[in-house]
Amino acid sequence: MRILPASEFELKREVEYGSPEQNETVRRIIDEVRQDGDAALRRMAREFDRVEVAELRVSDEEIQAAYAQVDAEFLAALRQAAANIRAFHEKQKRTSWMDLQPDGSLLGQIIRPLKRVGLYVPGGKAAYPSSVLMNAIPAIVAGVPEIAMVTPPATAGEEGINPHILVAAAEAGVKEIYRAGGAQAVAALAYGTESIQPVDKIVGPGNIYVALAKRFVFGVVDIDMIAGPTDIVVLADEHADPEYVAADLLAQAEHDEMSPAILVTPSQELAESVRLELWRQLDVLPKKAIAAVSTATRGAILLVDSLDEGVDVVNRLAPEHCELLVQEPFNLLPRIENAGAIFLGAYSTEPVGDYFAGPNHVLPTNGTARFSSPLNVDDFLKKSSVIHYSKEALIANGEMIMTLARNEGLEGHARAVEVRLKKEGKLK
Repeated sequence: MRILPASEFELKREVEYGSPEQNETVRRIIDEVRQDGDAALRRMAREFDRVEVAELRVSDEEIQAAYAQVDAEFLAALRQAAANIRAFHEKQKRTSWMDLQPDGSLLGQIIRPLKRVGLYVPGGKAAYPSSVLMNAIPAIVAGVPEIAMVTPPATAGEEGINPHILVAAAEAGVKEIYRAGGAQAVAALAYGTESIQPVDKIVGPGNIYVALAKRFVFGVVDIDMIAGPTDIVVLADEHADPEYVAADLLAQAEHDEMSPAILVTPSQELAESVRLELWRQLDVLPKKAIAAVSTATRGAILLVDSLDEGVDVVNRLAPEHCELLVQEPFNLLPRIENAGAIFLGAYSTEPVGDYFAGPNHVLPTNGTARFSSPLNVDDFLKKSSVIHYSKEALIANGEMIMTLARNEGLEGHARAVEVRLKKEGKLK
């Protein structure tokens, strides 16, 4: 991993729009699902997953059978993680409100959960039960009555849905699960098939074809985000343990060859120590091939003159994950403005947030922490404004409303108020 002054470093980030060929493939898949429904899903399961799917919906018996295939230690950890995630998101709940004005008018906001949400759970390369919890639990806390989960009919190349995914879904409270993956599953959620009813919103990560499909169906349904590669920025001072820093950088680098893992520090000594430690730990990392590419091509150790400058660098990079491995992390916390999640101190390593602490691990990637937030309960709510204007209020404010409407050239708007004022004898 290279060491260089922060002023000389630029992290090039690009939104993934896919190649023309990939876009055309996704468009074709969506059209086929819209036209052929379940038959298209079964046909694509044979083509892409090498699996024959007779029944798209996973039965309750299959879900219960999955419990016998996971060990007690995993189940206990999963249940505690689910409890932590649920408790954190319960604090995000909001209620409708009404405000009665002195003139008899009533203004307010009604907050309701979405009716039906689709959850995409990847399974092409590995199983991610933690993603099930992080996407499903906020929706359930929000009060969404129907959650339809889709996941490929083969996991990591082997036929069948990984039992850990099924158990995680059951523990989260998801009861409707379908054997479908890829862009075709996104299309099924958006438009519906004979077996799968259409949803209002689709959440959950996936490969480039899933991401492009979500982009295509946005507007027909809402989506959570178009995620880029995961990333981390560690801001550390001379007191940081280089072994901890290196381990945390590699924890993100092992995700993807395109995952940036960056250390920002005013300490030349720490920079050199972390680089040596990275090489040592990388040599015995099971996903060495991935992490080696990531650290070499997207990683960096950035030297700054002070922690103040380091904070500026963090805010410029707007990381998905930001770790403050400094002696007084709470002193810097108010100044970190652009970060999906902020981890304070030596023992708040990023995997604590990924799996267990409670805050959501679905975070803004690709520098979008400048303007977006982690997945949360609000993402599964919709809001309606309530306006009850009394006669007294319209009489008092009607002429100002007409003035504003006519300024915009909308005479019909003005006359809708005018006709009422005339009937009340307030205008000639």
